[in-house]
Amino acid sequence: MPATATMTRRTKTSAITKTPAPVREAPRSMTTARQWEAYRFNGDPGIREQLLARYLPLVRNVAGRMALGFPKSVELPDLVSTGVIGLIEAFKNFDPERGVKFETFAVPRIRGAILDELRSLDWVPRSTRAKARDIDRSTVRLENKLGRVPTRTELAADLKLSMVELHAALDDVSGTTLLSLDELVYREEDNRQVPRVETLEAPNAGTVLGEIERQELRAFLINAISHLCEQEKLVIALYYYEEMTLREIGETMSISESRVSQIHTKSVGKLRSMVRERFGL
Repeated sequence: MPATATMTRRTKTSAITKTPAPVREAPRSMTTARQWEAYRFNGDPGIREQLLARYLPLVRNVAGRMALGFPKSVELPDLVSTGVIGLIEAFKNFDPERGVKFETFAVPRIRGAILDELRSLDWVPRSTRAKARDIDRSTVRLENKLGRVPTRTELAADLKLSMVELHAALDDVSGTTLLSLDELVYREEDNRQVPRVETLEAPNAGTVLGEIERQELRAFLINAISHLCEQEKLVIALYYYEEMTLREIGETMSISESRVSQIHTKSVGKLRSMVRERFGL
């Protein structure tokens, strides 16, 4: 083989070795418009899932903004779950040929699904909720205007209600407020956060020891009354158990009202002396 041919072949081989073959790029994922077009063409469930997954952040965004105006008892994951139902419903009814973006079409339906679910779970009538919102808005407006808490008269005038109507509305609204016993609140004594249930107190609630003492005192009085004379026992029974007046007792016993008063005072004095002697009071 001639030397020139050998050199030419080596040069071509070297050129092929040094120049890498062009790498074929992987196909990029379809754009949203292409996905909608493909889904309209063949209704592929896979493309449907891809489109729904693409719009899930829209649901979280809508639910997050709505959660700011709801009580803490309404949890964000529940709003998102309900919003997904609204997203699926919007997806089913959306028509790209109308020239409206899916986001614009879907947001009102996501909000509507969340509000419908909350209303179905709300035990308070919508009319009462509307009254509560009107009263709250009026109160805030008057506070900003007057620089203080408005009076009932001022609130009624701003709402264009009579005092009777205002009181009826306030009574209706007052029963709609719910508090969580697990919510953390600040205790007045040491300004420390504790569950609300730990701050509840029954001002007239008795203790076990107090109840035992009352039962013992009641039993002693029953025994002490048995030591009174018949006339004194009758006056005590008619006055405290039958709840008759002194005049009615006098008519029943055929004695004067003043005599009944004397008997009552004497009987109570005897019982008080026996209680003091027994309990050291």
